[in-house]
Amino acid sequence: MQLFYTALITQAASFFVFDKEESKHIIKVLRKKEGDVLHVTNGLGYLFTTEITVASDTKCTVKINAFEKQEAPLFHLHLAVAPTKMNERFEWFLEKATEIGIQEITPIICEHSERKVIKTDRFQKILESAMKQSLHYYLPKLNEPIAFKAFLKKECKGQKFIAHCEATDKKSLKNELKAKEDVTLLIGPEGDFSVNEIQMALDHNFIPVSLGATRLRTETAAIVACHSVVFKNEA
Repeated sequence: MQLFYTALITQAASFFVFDKEESKHIIKVLRKKEGDVLHVTNGLGYLFTTEITVASDTKCTVKINAFEKQEAPLFHLHLAVAPTKMNERFEWFLEKATEIGIQEITPIICEHSERKVIKTDRFQKILESAMKQSLHYYLPKLNEPIAFKAFLKKECKGQKFIAHCEATDKKSLKNELKAKEDVTLLIGPEGDFSVNEIQMALDHNFIPVSLGATRLRTETAAIVACHSVVFKNEA
């Protein structure tokens, strides 16, 4: 099944008109025609089964024949991850985390961060593309970048963890995770969290955890954490 995405389609509508860019892609690139069926999601859990009624490359119009809603996961996974020096590595994380089943992502700017200016427009498109490719109907929420200290002041429900590389007493993430509970997990930059940042997280009741015996890159650590939470909730 090929999945299309638009945030504007709703279950209350009987017809929908794609914008010019998507219309051109559907009609000119994919060579869809009147009568063809398109499967569309709005990223909110809904899957719409539609039929092209006007095959225009500027205003492709579809009739909504049916829709269904996928149940939301029983947990909410929020990863706060320091952007990597190379954008490509963070983009890889976004793509794979979406495929695995993340719900929310916040880029955090830390003391050791080598990249402090983030443009989220491209990141958003990567999330949308990964959602369509993996046939998910929920689009992960991408928050604007925020300083580490400011993030700690935000309310985080459920379990709260910080993964770091300092040689201190840490618990195993896989042993600490509880099924069907919300999770917020902090992943630091290439230079890791500073000692001061770790202490601030502990002061805000974050539990220090290990993701394994080896030292992982930022994006790898984030993927390991994401998979651990999703796997725990599938067991």
